[in-house]
Amino acid sequence: MSLVPSPSISDKEPAPQTCEPSRGVRAMEEADLKSVGRLFNKAFRGRNEEPRPDLLDYLDNVFMKNPGYTPEYGSMVHQDKSGRVDSALLALPMPFYACGRRITARLMCAFMADGKLGFAGAARLAREIRLRPDLCFTDNASPVSADHTTIAGGVTLPILSLEWRRTFRPLQAGLDRLREKLPLLRRLPLSPLLAPVDALLRKVFKTFMPERPVGIVSSDAGIDEFFACTGPMTERFSIRPDWSRDDLAWLMEIAAQNTSLGELRCRTVSNARGETIGCYLFFGRRGEMAHVLNVLCLEGRELDVVSQMFADLAEAGYAAAEGKAQPFLMNALMRQRQMIFRHRGYFCMVTRHADIREAAMRGDIFVGGLASESWSRLLTDFR
Repeated sequence: MSLVPSPSISDKEPAPQTCEPSRGVRAMEEADLKSVGRLFNKAFRGRNEEPRPDLLDYLDNVFMKNPGYTPEYGSMVHQDKSGRVDSALLALPMPFYACGRRITARLMCAFMADGKLGFAGAARLAREIRLRPDLCFTDNASPVSADHTTIAGGVTLPILSLEWRRTFRPLQAGLDRLREKLPLLRRLPLSPLLAPVDALLRKVFKTFMPERPVGIVSSDAGIDEFFACTGPMTERFSIRPDWSRDDLAWLMEIAAQNTSLGELRCRTVSNARGETIGCYLFFGRRGEMAHVLNVLCLEGRELDVVSQMFADLAEAGYAAAEGKAQPFLMNALMRQRQMIFRHRGYFCMVTRHADIREAAMRGDIFVGGLASESWSRLLTDFR
Protein backbone atom coordinates (compact mmCIF):
# COMPACT_ATOMS: atom_id res chain seq x y z
CA MET A 1 0.00 0.00 0.00
CA SER A 2 1.29 3.44 -0.85
CA LEU A 3 2.98 5.38 1.84
CA VAL A 4 1.63 8.78 2.89
CA PRO A 5 0.61 10.37 -0.46
CA SER A 6 1.75 13.92 0.17
CA PRO A 7 4.80 15.90 -0.87
CA SER A 8 4.49 17.94 2.30
CA ILE A 9 6.25 15.20 4.25
CA SER A 10 9.60 15.79 2.62
CA ASP A 11 9.06 19.55 2.69
CA LYS A 12 8.45 19.57 6.43
CA GLU A 13 10.84 16.83 7.55
CA PRO A 14 13.43 18.00 10.07
CA ALA A 15 17.04 17.04 9.46
CA PRO A 16 18.06 14.09 11.65
CA GLN A 17 20.31 15.16 14.51
CA THR A 18 20.66 11.98 16.53
CA CYS A 19 20.09 8.24 16.42
CA GLU A 20 17.95 8.41 19.55
CA PRO A 21 14.20 7.77 18.99
CA SER A 22 12.33 10.92 18.02
CA ARG A 23 10.00 12.40 20.60
CA GLY A 24 6.46 11.13 20.10
CA VAL A 25 7.48 8.02 18.10
CA ARG A 26 6.89 4.65 19.76
CA ALA A 27 5.87 1.08 19.07
CA MET A 28 2.20 0.56 18.30
CA GLU A 29 0.21 -1.03 21.12
CA GLU A 30 -3.15 -2.78 21.16
CA ALA A 31 -4.67 0.31 22.76
CA ASP A 32 -3.77 2.25 19.58
CA LEU A 33 -5.76 0.04 17.19
CA LYS A 34 -8.91 2.17 17.17
CA SER A 35 -6.92 5.33 16.45
CA VAL A 36 -4.91 3.57 13.72
CA GLY A 37 -8.07 2.07 12.21
CA ARG A 38 -9.61 5.52 12.04
CA LEU A 39 -6.47 6.88 10.37
CA PHE A 40 -6.66 4.01 7.86
CA ASN A 41 -10.27 4.83 7.00
CA LYS A 42 -9.47 8.50 6.57
CA ALA A 43 -6.24 8.09 4.57
CA PHE A 44 -7.15 5.14 2.32
CA ARG A 45 -10.95 4.92 2.27
CA GLY A 46 -11.89 8.61 2.37
CA ARG A 47 -14.09 8.16 5.44
CA ASN A 48 -13.60 9.96 8.73
CA GLU A 49 -15.28 7.33 10.88
CA GLU A 50 -14.59 4.76 13.55
CA PRO A 51 -13.20 1.43 12.28
CA ARG A 52 -15.47 -1.59 12.09
CA PRO A 53 -14.77 -4.58 14.38
CA ASP A 54 -13.56 -6.69 11.43
CA LEU A 55 -10.89 -4.13 10.56
CA LEU A 56 -9.76 -3.93 14.20
CA ASP A 57 -9.56 -7.73 14.41
CA TYR A 58 -7.51 -7.87 11.21
CA LEU A 59 -5.07 -5.18 12.37
CA ASP A 60 -4.66 -6.99 15.67
CA ASN A 61 -4.12 -10.45 14.15
CA VAL A 62 -1.72 -9.33 11.43
CA PHE A 63 0.32 -6.63 13.10
CA MET A 64 0.20 -7.48 16.81
CA LYS A 65 -0.11 -11.27 16.89
CA ASN A 66 2.12 -12.39 14.02
CA PRO A 67 4.76 -15.00 14.99
CA GLY A 68 7.70 -12.66 14.49
CA TYR A 69 6.28 -9.70 16.37
CA THR A 70 8.57 -7.66 18.58
CA PRO A 71 8.08 -3.97 19.43
CA GLU A 72 11.49 -3.23 17.87
CA TYR A 73 10.47 -4.45 14.40
CA GLY A 74 6.72 -3.96 14.50
CA SER A 75 4.39 -1.11 13.67
CA MET A 76 4.96 2.42 14.97
CA VAL A 77 2.80 5.42 15.82
CA HIS A 78 3.45 9.09 16.50
CA GLN A 79 1.65 10.95 19.25
CA ASP A 80 1.29 14.71 19.23
CA LYS A 81 1.73 16.84 22.36
CA SER A 82 -1.83 16.14 23.46
CA GLY A 83 -1.28 12.38 23.26
CA ARG A 84 -3.35 11.88 20.10
CA VAL A 85 -2.07 9.43 17.47
CA ASP A 86 -1.70 11.61 14.37
CA SER A 87 0.30 9.24 12.12
CA ALA A 88 1.17 5.57 11.96
CA LEU A 89 3.23 3.02 10.07
CA LEU A 90 1.90 -0.53 9.84
CA ALA A 91 4.86 -2.89 9.49
CA LEU A 92 5.29 -6.66 9.46
CA PRO A 93 8.54 -8.26 10.72
CA MET A 94 9.87 -10.99 8.44
CA PRO A 95 12.89 -13.30 8.86
CA PHE A 96 15.34 -12.83 5.99
CA TYR A 97 18.70 -14.21 4.95
CA ALA A 98 20.75 -11.37 3.50
CA CYS A 99 24.34 -11.59 2.25
CA GLY A 100 25.42 -14.28 4.68
CA ARG A 101 23.53 -13.19 7.78
CA ARG A 102 20.09 -13.75 9.23
CA ILE A 103 18.17 -10.57 9.92
CA THR A 104 14.68 -9.39 10.73
CA ALA A 105 13.38 -7.32 7.83
CA ARG A 106 10.45 -4.95 8.10
CA LEU A 107 7.73 -5.00 5.43
CA MET A 108 6.16 -1.53 5.43
CA CYS A 109 2.47 -1.97 4.69
CA ALA A 110 0.64 1.33 5.24
CA PHE A 111 1.93 4.79 6.16
CA MET A 112 -0.83 7.10 7.34
CA ALA A 113 -1.17 10.67 8.54
CA ASP A 114 -4.16 12.65 9.77
CA GLY A 115 -4.02 15.22 6.98
CA LYS A 116 -1.85 18.29 7.55
CA LEU A 117 -2.06 17.76 11.31
CA GLY A 118 -0.05 14.56 10.94
CA PHE A 119 2.64 15.66 8.49
CA ALA A 120 5.26 16.45 11.14
CA GLY A 121 4.62 13.17 12.92
CA ALA A 122 4.82 11.23 9.65
CA ALA A 123 8.17 12.89 8.94
CA ARG A 124 9.48 11.73 12.30
CA LEU A 125 8.26 8.21 11.60
CA ALA A 126 10.02 8.30 8.23
CA ARG A 127 13.23 9.38 9.92
CA GLU A 128 13.01 6.52 12.42
CA ILE A 129 12.64 4.01 9.58
CA ARG A 130 15.95 4.93 8.01
CA LEU A 131 18.13 5.57 11.06
CA ARG A 132 19.34 2.01 11.58
CA PRO A 133 17.45 -0.62 9.57
CA ASP A 134 18.94 -3.90 8.43
CA LEU A 135 16.25 -3.97 5.74
CA CYS A 136 12.94 -2.15 5.32
CA PHE A 137 10.94 -2.47 2.13
CA THR A 138 7.59 -1.94 0.46
CA ASP A 139 6.41 -3.02 -2.98
CA ASN A 140 3.57 -0.58 -3.55
CA ALA A 141 4.86 2.92 -2.81
CA SER A 142 3.55 6.12 -4.38
CA PRO A 143 5.85 8.36 -6.50
CA VAL A 144 6.18 10.80 -3.60
CA SER A 145 7.17 8.01 -1.25
CA ALA A 146 9.66 6.67 -3.77
CA ASP A 147 11.27 10.11 -4.07
CA HIS A 148 11.33 10.40 -0.30
CA THR A 149 13.03 6.99 -0.01
CA THR A 150 15.71 7.96 -2.54
CA ILE A 151 16.44 11.27 -0.82
CA ALA A 152 16.76 9.39 2.46
CA GLY A 153 19.44 7.10 1.02
CA GLY A 154 17.20 4.21 -0.02
CA VAL A 155 16.72 2.74 -3.48
CA THR A 156 13.87 1.88 -5.83
CA LEU A 157 14.15 -1.29 -7.93
CA PRO A 158 12.60 -0.88 -11.40
CA ILE A 159 11.88 -4.52 -12.28
CA LEU A 160 10.31 -5.26 -8.89
CA SER A 161 8.15 -2.17 -9.43
CA LEU A 162 6.46 -3.79 -12.45
CA GLU A 163 3.42 -6.01 -12.68
CA TRP A 164 2.89 -8.51 -15.53
CA ARG A 165 -0.40 -9.67 -17.02
CA ARG A 166 -0.95 -12.59 -19.41
CA THR A 167 -4.36 -12.80 -21.16
CA PHE A 168 -6.18 -16.07 -22.00
CA ARG A 169 -9.78 -14.88 -22.60
CA PRO A 170 -9.62 -11.30 -23.86
CA LEU A 171 -13.25 -10.20 -23.53
CA GLN A 172 -13.65 -11.60 -20.03
CA ALA A 173 -10.29 -10.10 -19.02
CA GLY A 174 -11.42 -6.73 -20.34
CA LEU A 175 -14.65 -7.01 -18.36
CA ASP A 176 -12.65 -7.80 -15.21
CA ARG A 177 -10.59 -4.63 -15.69
CA LEU A 178 -13.79 -2.60 -16.04
CA ARG A 179 -15.16 -4.19 -12.89
CA GLU A 180 -12.07 -2.98 -11.01
CA LYS A 181 -13.10 0.58 -11.82
CA LEU A 182 -16.88 0.06 -11.81
CA PRO A 183 -17.77 -2.61 -9.20
CA LEU A 184 -21.49 -2.27 -10.01
CA LEU A 185 -20.81 -4.17 -13.23
CA ARG A 186 -20.44 -7.33 -11.13
CA ARG A 187 -24.22 -7.34 -10.75
CA LEU A 188 -24.74 -7.72 -14.49
CA PRO A 189 -24.61 -11.30 -15.86
CA LEU A 190 -22.31 -10.44 -18.74
CA SER A 191 -19.81 -13.32 -18.52
CA PRO A 192 -22.07 -15.98 -20.14
CA LEU A 193 -22.54 -13.66 -23.13
CA LEU A 194 -18.79 -13.23 -23.58
CA ALA A 195 -17.77 -16.89 -23.24
CA PRO A 196 -18.73 -18.02 -26.80
CA VAL A 197 -16.92 -15.05 -28.36
CA ASP A 198 -13.82 -15.72 -26.26
CA ALA A 199 -13.91 -19.37 -27.34
CA LEU A 200 -13.98 -18.28 -30.98
CA LEU A 201 -11.13 -15.81 -30.48
CA ARG A 202 -9.01 -18.52 -28.86
CA LYS A 203 -9.48 -20.73 -31.91
CA VAL A 204 -8.60 -17.96 -34.35
CA PHE A 205 -5.75 -16.40 -32.34
CA LYS A 206 -3.66 -19.23 -30.92
CA THR A 207 -1.56 -16.82 -28.85
CA PHE A 208 -4.34 -16.77 -26.25
CA MET A 209 -3.68 -20.49 -25.65
CA PRO A 210 -0.30 -21.08 -23.94
CA GLU A 211 1.61 -24.17 -25.02
CA ARG A 212 2.65 -26.77 -22.47
CA PRO A 213 6.37 -27.60 -22.35
CA VAL A 214 7.19 -31.17 -23.39
CA GLY A 215 7.61 -33.65 -20.54
CA ILE A 216 6.42 -31.26 -17.81
CA VAL A 217 3.47 -32.01 -15.52
CA SER A 218 1.90 -30.27 -12.54
CA SER A 219 -0.37 -31.15 -9.64
CA ASP A 220 -2.14 -29.56 -6.69
CA ALA A 221 -0.04 -29.22 -3.56
CA GLY A 222 -0.27 -28.15 0.06
CA ILE A 223 1.86 -26.21 2.50
CA ASP A 224 4.37 -29.03 3.05
CA GLU A 225 5.15 -29.29 -0.67
CA PHE A 226 5.41 -25.51 -0.96
CA PHE A 227 7.68 -25.27 2.08
CA ALA A 228 9.89 -28.04 0.67
CA CYS A 229 10.47 -25.86 -2.38
CA THR A 230 11.23 -22.58 -0.61
CA GLY A 231 14.72 -23.45 0.63
CA PRO A 232 16.30 -25.24 -2.37
CA MET A 233 14.68 -22.91 -4.91
CA THR A 234 15.65 -19.61 -3.28
CA GLU A 235 19.12 -20.40 -1.89
CA ARG A 236 20.75 -19.00 -5.03
CA PHE A 237 19.65 -15.48 -4.03
CA SER A 238 21.77 -13.36 -1.68
CA ILE A 239 18.60 -11.78 -0.27
CA ARG A 240 15.64 -14.05 0.43
CA PRO A 241 13.01 -14.88 3.06
CA ASP A 242 14.18 -17.26 5.76
CA TRP A 243 10.82 -18.80 6.65
CA SER A 244 10.27 -21.67 9.03
CA ARG A 245 7.31 -23.92 8.36
CA ASP A 246 5.40 -22.13 11.14
CA ASP A 247 6.17 -18.74 9.56
CA LEU A 248 4.91 -19.96 6.22
CA ALA A 249 1.83 -21.61 7.71
CA TRP A 250 0.84 -18.36 9.43
CA LEU A 251 1.36 -16.29 6.27
CA MET A 252 -0.67 -18.69 4.14
CA GLU A 253 -3.44 -18.84 6.73
CA ILE A 254 -3.69 -15.05 6.89
CA ALA A 255 -3.41 -14.72 3.10
CA ALA A 256 -6.21 -17.27 2.58
CA GLN A 257 -8.57 -14.93 4.44
CA ASN A 258 -8.47 -12.57 1.44
CA THR A 259 -11.38 -14.30 -0.26
CA SER A 260 -12.07 -11.23 -2.38
CA LEU A 261 -9.23 -12.50 -4.61
CA GLY A 262 -10.58 -16.05 -4.67
CA GLU A 263 -9.23 -19.30 -3.27
CA LEU A 264 -5.54 -19.58 -2.35
CA ARG A 265 -4.03 -22.55 -4.19
CA CYS A 266 -0.61 -24.08 -4.78
CA ARG A 267 0.66 -26.35 -7.57
CA THR A 268 3.99 -28.10 -7.99
CA VAL A 269 5.69 -28.56 -11.38
CA SER A 270 7.68 -31.73 -12.15
CA ASN A 271 9.82 -33.05 -14.99
CA ALA A 272 9.41 -36.36 -16.84
CA ARG A 273 11.28 -38.22 -14.06
CA GLY A 274 8.85 -36.95 -11.43
CA GLU A 275 11.37 -34.54 -9.90
CA THR A 276 9.92 -31.26 -8.62
CA ILE A 277 11.43 -28.35 -10.55
CA GLY A 278 9.15 -25.57 -9.35
CA CYS A 279 5.87 -24.50 -7.85
CA TYR A 280 3.53 -21.55 -7.85
CA LEU A 281 1.06 -20.03 -5.39
CA PHE A 282 -1.98 -18.05 -6.53
CA PHE A 283 -5.43 -16.71 -5.76
CA GLY A 284 -8.27 -17.05 -8.21
CA ARG A 285 -11.86 -17.73 -9.21
CA ARG A 286 -12.28 -19.69 -12.39
CA GLY A 287 -13.58 -17.45 -15.14
CA GLU A 288 -11.88 -14.39 -13.63
CA MET A 289 -8.34 -13.23 -12.85
CA ALA A 290 -5.67 -15.47 -11.32
CA HIS A 291 -3.45 -13.45 -8.96
CA VAL A 292 -0.05 -15.15 -8.80
CA LEU A 293 1.81 -14.56 -5.54
CA ASN A 294 4.98 -16.65 -5.86
CA VAL A 295 6.75 -18.58 -8.58
CA LEU A 296 9.62 -20.79 -7.38
CA CYS A 297 11.91 -22.89 -9.55
CA LEU A 298 15.31 -24.49 -9.80
CA GLU A 299 17.87 -22.37 -11.60
CA GLY A 300 17.59 -22.86 -15.36
CA ARG A 301 14.01 -24.16 -15.23
CA GLU A 302 12.28 -20.76 -15.27
CA LEU A 303 10.84 -21.12 -18.79
CA ASP A 304 9.44 -24.62 -18.14
CA VAL A 305 7.77 -23.59 -14.87
CA VAL A 306 6.34 -20.32 -16.20
CA SER A 307 5.04 -21.96 -19.38
CA GLN A 308 3.43 -24.81 -17.42
CA MET A 309 1.84 -22.35 -15.01
CA PHE A 310 0.22 -20.34 -17.79
CA ALA A 311 -0.98 -23.48 -19.57
CA ASP A 312 -2.53 -24.71 -16.30
CA LEU A 313 -4.30 -21.44 -15.59
CA ALA A 314 -5.63 -21.08 -19.13
CA GLU A 315 -6.93 -24.66 -19.18
CA ALA A 316 -8.56 -24.20 -15.77
CA GLY A 317 -10.71 -21.38 -17.19
CA TYR A 318 -9.11 -18.22 -15.83
CA ALA A 319 -9.52 -15.12 -17.98
CA ALA A 320 -5.98 -13.87 -17.34
CA ALA A 321 -3.15 -14.07 -14.82
CA GLU A 322 -1.19 -11.30 -13.15
CA GLY A 323 1.69 -11.01 -10.71
CA LYS A 324 4.71 -8.98 -9.71
CA ALA A 325 7.82 -9.09 -11.88
CA GLN A 326 11.03 -10.68 -10.58
CA PRO A 327 14.47 -10.22 -12.16
CA PHE A 328 15.13 -13.98 -12.42
CA LEU A 329 11.78 -14.55 -14.21
CA MET A 330 11.96 -11.76 -16.78
CA ASN A 331 13.40 -13.82 -19.64
CA ALA A 332 10.73 -16.52 -19.21
CA LEU A 333 7.93 -13.95 -18.91
CA MET A 334 9.00 -11.94 -21.95
CA ARG A 335 8.90 -15.06 -24.13
CA GLN A 336 5.16 -15.33 -23.54
CA ARG A 337 2.61 -13.98 -26.02
CA GLN A 338 -0.28 -11.71 -24.96
CA MET A 339 1.93 -10.43 -22.14
CA ILE A 340 2.04 -6.85 -20.92
CA PHE A 341 4.02 -5.14 -18.16
CA ARG A 342 2.79 -2.10 -16.29
CA HIS A 343 3.81 0.00 -13.34
CA ARG A 344 1.43 0.24 -10.37
CA GLY A 345 3.69 1.06 -7.44
CA TYR A 346 7.35 1.39 -6.57
CA PHE A 347 9.43 -1.24 -4.82
CA CYS A 348 11.43 0.76 -2.30
CA MET A 349 13.98 -0.45 0.22
CA VAL A 350 16.20 1.06 2.88
CA THR A 351 19.22 -0.66 4.43
CA ARG A 352 22.32 0.42 6.32
CA HIS A 353 24.36 -2.42 4.76
CA ALA A 354 26.19 -1.65 1.52
CA ASP A 355 26.38 -5.32 0.46
CA ILE A 356 22.60 -5.80 0.82
CA ARG A 357 22.00 -2.64 -1.20
CA GLU A 358 24.39 -3.75 -3.96
CA ALA A 359 22.92 -7.26 -4.14
CA ALA A 360 19.41 -5.85 -4.49
CA MET A 361 20.44 -3.39 -7.20
CA ARG A 362 21.99 -6.17 -9.32
CA GLY A 363 18.80 -8.25 -8.99
CA ASP A 364 20.22 -10.84 -6.59
CA ILE A 365 17.04 -10.82 -4.51
CA PHE A 366 13.92 -12.93 -4.08
CA VAL A 367 11.03 -11.02 -2.59
CA GLY A 368 7.38 -10.38 -3.33
CA GLY A 369 4.31 -12.57 -3.07
CA LEU A 370 4.04 -13.78 0.51
CA ALA A 371 7.03 -11.54 1.31
CA SER A 372 5.02 -8.49 0.29
CA GLU A 373 1.56 -7.08 0.90
CA SER A 374 0.03 -8.55 -2.27
CA TRP A 375 -2.07 -10.88 -0.11
CA SER A 376 -3.25 -8.24 2.37
CA ARG A 377 -6.94 -7.53 2.84
CA LEU A 378 -5.98 -3.90 3.46
CA LEU A 379 -5.55 -3.56 -0.31
CA THR A 380 -8.93 -5.00 -1.27
CA ASP A 381 -11.37 -5.07 1.66
CA PHE A 382 -12.84 -2.84 4.36
CA ARG A 383 -14.45 -0.54 1.80
